[in-house]
Amino acid sequence: MTLKGDADLYGVLGHPIAHSLSPVFQNVAFAYLGLNAVYIPVDVQPQTFEVTFNSFKNIENLRGLNITVPFKEKVLELSDQVSEEAKLIGAVNTVSFVEGRAIGYNTDWIGFLKAIEEVTHVEGKRALVLGAGGASRAVVYALKRAGAEVFLWNRTLEKALRLSQAFGVKVVERVEETLSDVQIIVNTTSVGLNESDPPIFDYELISPQHVVVDIIYKETALIKKAKERGSTYQTGFPMLLYQGAESFRIWTGCEPPLKVMKKALEPFGYPKNG
Repeated sequence: MTLKGDADLYGVLGHPIAHSLSPVFQNVAFAYLGLNAVYIPVDVQPQTFEVTFNSFKNIENLRGLNITVPFKEKVLELSDQVSEEAKLIGAVNTVSFVEGRAIGYNTDWIGFLKAIEEVTHVEGKRALVLGAGGASRAVVYALKRAGAEVFLWNRTLEKALRLSQAFGVKVVERVEETLSDVQIIVNTTSVGLNESDPPIFDYELISPQHVVVDIIYKETALIKKAKERGSTYQTGFPMLLYQGAESFRIWTGCEPPLKVMKKALEPFGYPKNG
């Protein structure tokens, strides 16, 4: 990649951020289209996030940011303008900087919906969503928008209840009691990032009737068990790709080169036939 001194800057803010694969496919997309731009990861400590984010508005050639854990809900408050979808979801994962103003969007819901529609038709299905954070809000919004009936579980019941009131979904207290009533299971928690993480529920109860999605982009214990049990399954790679592609479109106005972006992710585990 050859950059001129006035290259446009993009990045992803989070904590931790070293695991992010967004720079891999975003930089490949910029290079493929011949754009003078670079995308970098930025690890920001939670206690300094607000000051850091606000200071970024003054960087002349900063054009856009992705926002990841744990800042998606915080950026909603810090943005100067927010899209209708981001307002409804209550979280921002994409920021475009225009004349010093931060405009917040949510592309997670689009990414999730495009991804899951590759493996199952959502309308009329019953879905159990695990987790109640910023990503969960986007997933619930997407499922509801596509016509699914949504059930929500979170380790902290109060947080699940707050989210359920915002979206009009049902809260369940025990995952095991709900599994036979749903066709789709979506993990939006961070459980599975580490091999030592305990299971969220008894994975032996997964059956071939289930479509199991984990938005973590690797084969977690949940996904491995779904594969073993004969379920349809999907890792977080397609959602990662599609949400990032939508961010790219917002920032540049260009059609994202999906095939090129996907190929860049294959060495990191993106299924070659996925």
